[in-house]
Amino acid sequence: MIDVALLGTGGMMPLPDRFLTSLMCRLNGRFLVIDCGEATQITMKILGWGFKNLDVVCITHFHADHIAGLPGLLLSVGNSGRTEHITLVGPKGLQKVVESLCIIAPELPFGIDYVELGDDIVEGLQVGGFVIGACLLEHRVTCYGYSINVARSGKFDPIKAAGLGIPKNQWSLLQKNENVFIGDKTYTPDMVLGNQRKGIKVCYATDTRPINRLVDFVSGADLFIGEGIYGSDEKLGKAVEYTHMLFSEAAGIAKAANVKELWLTHFSPSLTCPGEYLDVAKNIFANTALGYDRVNKTIFFEG
Repeated sequence: MIDVALLGTGGMMPLPDRFLTSLMCRLNGRFLVIDCGEATQITMKILGWGFKNLDVVCITHFHADHIAGLPGLLLSVGNSGRTEHITLVGPKGLQKVVESLCIIAPELPFGIDYVELGDDIVEGLQVGGFVIGACLLEHRVTCYGYSINVARSGKFDPIKAAGLGIPKNQWSLLQKNENVFIGDKTYTPDMVLGNQRKGIKVCYATDTRPINRLVDFVSGADLFIGEGIYGSDEKLGKAVEYTHMLFSEAAGIAKAANVKELWLTHFSPSLTCPGEYLDVAKNIFANTALGYDRVNKTIFFEG
C-alpha cells in the first residue's frame, strides 16, 4: 500500500486557504515529495507525517511556484535531525538551480544527490523504496510529469517452502524478496513466490497541454492527479496560450487512459470556487474529485 496526500492545490501564487501544488507519498514509512513551492514545509507540518524520512523530491519544472520553497523545506528536514543524503530529481539544470536557491541554506546536515532528466520518457528510476517514472510534458519550459510505482511480488507458497525444507522463521525474508542461506544452499524468492501481481501506480502531471504521450504514461493508474487550471471551457484560449489544462481536458486524459480515479489540482488564483465546475469534468470522467489541501488516501493492493 501507499499513502498519498496533496499538500497544496494552488497554481501561480498561494492564497490564504490554498497552498501551492505539491504531492507527498508515504511508502513503508519513507517519503517522496513532488514539487515544492513557497511554504510547502508549513502544509507538511500541518499534515503531520513528519520530515526526517524524506528521501526524494521530484521537481516538475523551474517556475517559482513549483520550486521556490525548496530551501525552507530542506532546512526543515535538516532541523528534524536527518543526516542521510536526499535525492533531487528534475530537468537538466536542476543542480545549478538548487545550488543557487540554497545559498540561503548553506549548512544543511545532509548531502544532496542530483538526478537530471534528459529523455521524453524515463522508467524504473529507483530511489530508496520508490520506483519513479517521468514523462516530458508540453509547457513553456521543460516540464515533467511523474509516476510512482509500487511493485507487488507473487503470492508466497508455504507448501513449496516447506517442501524445500526452509525453516518457517526464514519465510518472511523470502516474502520480502531476500535470499535465504542455509548451510551451503541458497534459496531465492522465485523458488517460493508465484507470478508477480498487479502493483500500484500513482501519476502526477501539471503545467501541460493534453498530449498523447501523457495518455500513454498515466494509462491504468490507480490515481491520476492532473491539472485543472480553469474549470470553464471558455478559458481554452488562455489555457492554450500559457500551456495548461482545463478540467475537461484533464478528465479527457483520465478517460482515454482508463485510470481509476482523477484528482484535479493546480487551480488558478482566479478560480476561487472550483466546485462550481466539477460537473464539467465528471460528465467526461465520472470518478473525478476536486483536490484540496492535505486531502489524502491510502491505496491498497488489489486482492
